[in-house]
Amino acid sequence: MKTKRDIASACLIALAVVSSTARGQAPDAAHPSRPAPGQLGSATLPPVVVTATTTARDAANAPASVSVIDGEGLRKRPVNDLADAVRNTVGLDLENLGIGRRGISIRGMSSEHTLLLIDGQRINSSASAIAHSDFELGWMPTEAIERVEVVRGPMSSLYGSEALGGVVNLITRSATDRWQGSLSGHALVNDHGLDGNQRKAGFYVGGPLVPGRLGLNVWGEYRQRDALRSADNRALSALDEQRATAGHVGLTWTPDARQRIDLSMTVGNEDQEGFRSSSTSPLYKVDNEVQRRRYALSHAGDWDWGTSRLRLYRSTLDRKVWRSDGADATGPNRFVDTVLDGQMGFAAGDSHTLMVGIETRRESLEDPSVNRAGKETLTHYALFAQDEILLGERWELVLGSRFDHHEDFGWETSPRAYLLFHPSDTLTFKAGMGKGFKAPTLKQLSPEFESRAAMGGRGIIRGNPDLQPETNRSVELGAAYDRGSWSASATLFRNDVRNLIETVRQPTCFEPGRICLDYENVAEVRLQGLELTAGADLSAQWRLDANYTYLDARNRAGDERLADRSRHRANLTLAWAPRAQLATRMRAEYTGAQYRSATLDDRPGYTLLHWYVDYDLGRGLSLHAGIENLTDKRLANDDAGVYGRADEGRRYFAGLTARF
Repeated sequence: MKTKRDIASACLIALAVVSSTARGQAPDAAHPSRPAPGQLGSATLPPVVVTATTTARDAANAPASVSVIDGEGLRKRPVNDLADAVRNTVGLDLENLGIGRRGISIRGMSSEHTLLLIDGQRINSSASAIAHSDFELGWMPTEAIERVEVVRGPMSSLYGSEALGGVVNLITRSATDRWQGSLSGHALVNDHGLDGNQRKAGFYVGGPLVPGRLGLNVWGEYRQRDALRSADNRALSALDEQRATAGHVGLTWTPDARQRIDLSMTVGNEDQEGFRSSSTSPLYKVDNEVQRRRYALSHAGDWDWGTSRLRLYRSTLDRKVWRSDGADATGPNRFVDTVLDGQMGFAAGDSHTLMVGIETRRESLEDPSVNRAGKETLTHYALFAQDEILLGERWELVLGSRFDHHEDFGWETSPRAYLLFHPSDTLTFKAGMGKGFKAPTLKQLSPEFESRAAMGGRGIIRGNPDLQPETNRSVELGAAYDRGSWSASATLFRNDVRNLIETVRQPTCFEPGRICLDYENVAEVRLQGLELTAGADLSAQWRLDANYTYLDARNRAGDERLADRSRHRANLTLAWAPRAQLATRMRAEYTGAQYRSATLDDRPGYTLLHWYVDYDLGRGLSLHAGIENLTDKRLANDDAGVYGRADEGRRYFAGLTARF
């Protein structure tokens, strides 16, 4: 059975690569380092970010708290999915979703409040209907990533619902005026006899089919992780076995100097298999098969009066699931998002840069429990506008708002204001405030939704059509200083979140022997803290980078700390390059103690140490090696009652990259 699925996945990738259906790339607003319409040229422009405004800006001048993760650095270490890619970023944490899965939490918000984008385009949120889902994390292999932009703080003013806590935007690599590519592979071997080993191989090729007119991009990846067995009971899985394949093909056409058209298709298959236990089934197998598809068509124009962008894209995620004990497996599920959006940008005098846009999104869910028909759909409409205002040589104000129409709640307004002050070329002060919202999911709102898989099969959850959207009012104040050889920044933030949706246990249940749970707007939460970053060239060969996050997360109703959130997190990287072809670095990540409840002790804090080395062999070949978790912290796999997600312990990494 496994062999057949692997062969089918490989065939699907091969079809995608040779397909005449081309891979398109997002318009220039989503690819600032890509050439303007009419060009396929240089990728040597300085780093910029686009997620904070949809226009290209230097990261230091972005009107938001933004972190940029370089794709080249990701390809030098073992990265299984997006969670591994962003795990050392200031203000971010990896939330434990249960059964070994992770979600990306920004400033203490739930991972369901983090909107994931690819080239500025949203992808399906399977967590809205599947418990413990992390299926969003595997859409994009590192071989295809140019960079990852992380915006901390609500961005509903541009992106609407789901951007309540922040945005993670994956920017993909682009074709240039010359053919280029890379091929890489690595293996990760654990230092224990509990398996959990990993293997991955990927490639990227891009270049001109017709110089200056037509460009091609192709990439693919295969990755596999063996199941990590539980130390307490080797028959159970601490981390599921995982096999994933992905492929992509696309075209970029520039018919003239003013226009650019992109067309793309991305496919991916993933299997996750694990062994579980429950009060009713001491040992059973769960098999998840996930299929991802993404199609995109876009047009970007650069006109005498300004710029334009029009996009039509569609993403689908299909999940089939089986349980060997025959119990409710909460599937199959199918998620479909179809989006049509457009925007125009133009200058209004010397001081204003205006952007206006519209969006319509059709959201569809097929699920046996969502209602009697097994299918629910919802159409979203939105208008948005933004004004980048120059208030002199050193001051800038960005104002924006989005107006979303929901079939059940009517219009939702998400305003935002951000002020930038540059007293010198090296110093920047920032201050911003905004509002975000997240509408309840289709399951949560459905009066016919009923799930009997909660609490190990003992609980029954029902939908609630009276739910209201969750909202977040955010303020932040920051300063950044950059002298080139060293830099530092500090940001104070506060999120006031209302109407958080939680499952609430009911005093009685309509079915004897069961526990009834309802979705309710119950919590009011305050999350506030401090983010610090610093980096310095200690010498020509030594470099030090560090960040620290302090988080105070409280439920205002009972003035109680929110569970499973560390007050203190820190990351430090010390890099040494003794020779031009040799570089090494030591990385440390500290996670402070986590509050659990008034009756349970806190989860103890811990520090993980990692070491990596890179060696350039010449002729485009480079070797990468390292040891992760040097001190062999076993965490949940030694004591599942204390920690959440299992860490594999000490593991050895070796990889090879070829560039051409």
